[in-house]
Amino acid sequence: MKITVAGVGYVGLSLAVLLAQKHEVTAITTTEAKAEKLNRFISPIQDDEIERFFQEAREGKRVLNLHTTTDKAAAYGGAELVIIATPTNYDDEHHFFDTSAVEDAIEWTLKVNPNVLMVIKSTIPVGYTESVRAKYGVKNIIFSPEFLRESKALYDNLHPSRIVVGCSDDQKAEGQMFADLLLEGARAEEQRAGLPEQNIPVLLAHITEAEAIKLFANTYLAVRVSYFNELDTYAQTKGLDTQMIIDGVCMDPRIGSHYNNPSFGYGGYCLPKDTKQLLANYKDVPQTMIEAVVKSNVVRKEFIADQILARKPKIVGIYRLTMKSNSDNFRASAIQDVMKHIIANGVPIIVYEPTLQDGSEFFRCEVVNNLERFKKESDVILANRFDQDVLGDVEEKVYTRDLFRRD
Repeated sequence: MKITVAGVGYVGLSLAVLLAQKHEVTAITTTEAKAEKLNRFISPIQDDEIERFFQEAREGKRVLNLHTTTDKAAAYGGAELVIIATPTNYDDEHHFFDTSAVEDAIEWTLKVNPNVLMVIKSTIPVGYTESVRAKYGVKNIIFSPEFLRESKALYDNLHPSRIVVGCSDDQKAEGQMFADLLLEGARAEEQRAGLPEQNIPVLLAHITEAEAIKLFANTYLAVRVSYFNELDTYAQTKGLDTQMIIDGVCMDPRIGSHYNNPSFGYGGYCLPKDTKQLLANYKDVPQTMIEAVVKSNVVRKEFIADQILARKPKIVGIYRLTMKSNSDNFRASAIQDVMKHIIANGVPIIVYEPTLQDGSEFFRCEVVNNLERFKKESDVILANRFDQDVLGDVEEKVYTRDLFRRD
């Protein structure tokens, strides 16, 4: 099958690589330099499995039928299936996802290939797919939510916890076809390695319910992050052992010991915008918890900043702007809001972030990628995730809530 994927971020690129194992995939980007890199199997994002697949492709050990282009007309025009995985940034002022890139992909497809099935993989508001079907007077648009972790996107496509496809009742065949493509991609690597077949649950849902599944799933994760962060805030304030409390609480099998590591707040590309979008979707619907989760995250970041300011440091060091280990993405990372609060109180900050140029500035704070200088000049070092190899020799300076040493 000839498949076109619009967007080469975590969602789009991981899907393109997954499907290129068995199909002819064309990925669309707006950047010539990015297309050139991808056509040489060089990943523009940090993702261990994508980088492994690409290295094997460069070495001739793996076949990936993947081509990247900026030519929208050709890419959409030749497709038998179009997957839309373009970014939908959240507008805090108007309280909605910016879906203009999704609509650009739909309009290009309708212009050059009007009858092809389009699957939206971008995160969108509840009710959006039905609204664009009505707007353009078409039915060949369905929705499938993604449940991927930053820097582990291809791994999560190869080992999905579940596959959800939203379609209307008369499109169950198309919905199942797309689910089967994802299953085929996930199982291709097992077959290659001679491993037993995974049991991957599939849900064919109504379109709008599938959109709600995505936002409610991410909001639940934000609730869980906020819960353990507020537990940690309480324990720190009262001089209690956070880890002991969490260990005891999580012995209850109904709670479990997963996703319980405190942090500076939830951040990254998905949870902040998805919780806010869900809250916006609650207009005229009674609620208190969704709003509380959004507010809780703000309060947590202010608490972290206040904890640092109470130490009266002359210079604060920020060790990595990223939210997670082994990631190069710091969009909407919680540490940025902590920094703003510290800066507003007149305390200088230096930043260690290898993805930025040494000597450059971030929030008017100097980037110091000479590790020894960074550690020496910092009175307190904030590390959302602790790296023993890097920070072990200055652990007494480090402020982290990474109690379990994992994401």
